[in-house]
Amino acid sequence: MGDGWLETVPVLQDFAQVADPSNYAPLPGGWRVGVSDVVNSTGAIEDGRYKAVNLAGAATISAVSNALGGALPVFAFGGDGAHFAVSPEQADIAAEALRRVAFWTERDLGLSLRVGMVAVEEVRAAGLDVSVAFWSASDDVRYAMFSGGGLGWVERQLKAGAIQDPPAGTKQEPDLTGLSCQWGPINARRGKIASLIVKPLPDADRERFAAIVAHVVELLEGTGSLNPVPVQGPDVGWPSGAAALQSRVARNGLSLFRRRLHLRLINGISWLVFKLGLRIGGFDPNQYRREIAANTDYRKFDDGLMMTVDCSAETIATLRTILDAAKREGVLRYGLHMQDSALMTCVVPSATTSNHMHFVDGAAGGYALAAKQMREGDGI
Repeated sequence: MGDGWLETVPVLQDFAQVADPSNYAPLPGGWRVGVSDVVNSTGAIEDGRYKAVNLAGAATISAVSNALGGALPVFAFGGDGAHFAVSPEQADIAAEALRRVAFWTERDLGLSLRVGMVAVEEVRAAGLDVSVAFWSASDDVRYAMFSGGGLGWVERQLKAGAIQDPPAGTKQEPDLTGLSCQWGPINARRGKIASLIVKPLPDADRERFAAIVAHVVELLEGTGSLNPVPVQGPDVGWPSGAAALQSRVARNGLSLFRRRLHLRLINGISWLVFKLGLRIGGFDPNQYRREIAANTDYRKFDDGLMMTVDCSAETIATLRTILDAAKREGVLRYGLHMQDSALMTCVVPSATTSNHMHFVDGAAGGYALAAKQMREGDGI
């Protein structure tokens, strides 16, 4: 199932290198690209439902990964959706998981989730490509980075209805084991949480764009403006704001009332374990919180730089100066949305292993509003 190709995919050691296309490996022929997107995510944000929007995006990754027995190494979370790549042998299973998660999102979250898949050959016929590299967030978790311009084309095809699949039937539940949204907001410590998207213009010089991305990354690294999650892990608070959403993740044949009752019991036990730092068997809650910080996906490359970072006002001003100059130069377009806190949605295959994944986005619109700024600012 493409394991041989996966072994050849570059693993980046310096994040400043993410915009260099020579660091990426093209998807093999026959592979398919899957994508999901919450319809009218801006409206949901205005209604205060961005945590539900994030949950729908992460649910895409959880459902497809679980359907494939955990064999989904090539994926990315985008805030109001997600995308991934699978081998030909995995394609039918992944497509069915997409249809199931679309049904669940509409029924349980009250959101419409567009989903679809397309062969990489169709992307290449459009004059673009999908290439992959890995970034090791920690020794236990790595995230896929994407280059080649193909994902933007796939997303446009999805929104135009050219590749959209219908939701599954009412008795076809997705497997969302491990999906969690119970950590509370992560408040900025340096000033503001910045949700940043930087994309190259179609005719931009790629070497120049890569140099600007490297400059941005080095600025943020040099000023300590990086992971919103503290090194010791997120604060331990009672997850009351997420209980209603979390109760809709796993039905287990129980009524919504019974699921919420069960969740309150689990939440109470978990809160005590984390608050008091109680070890249970081989589980160390303090170590787990440190792993959360190490495993977050607060920075990525998805045909462009995407970061959710904790910045001072001075750093933000310098960042804008760099990006505005590059925009005038005709190299890039960007969106930069500021907020007071970040949200975290998690996929935890097992609480006793260190490969749990944590998707971070701004709490007040995040990537979705940064993307909206970018579109409106450039008229595209």
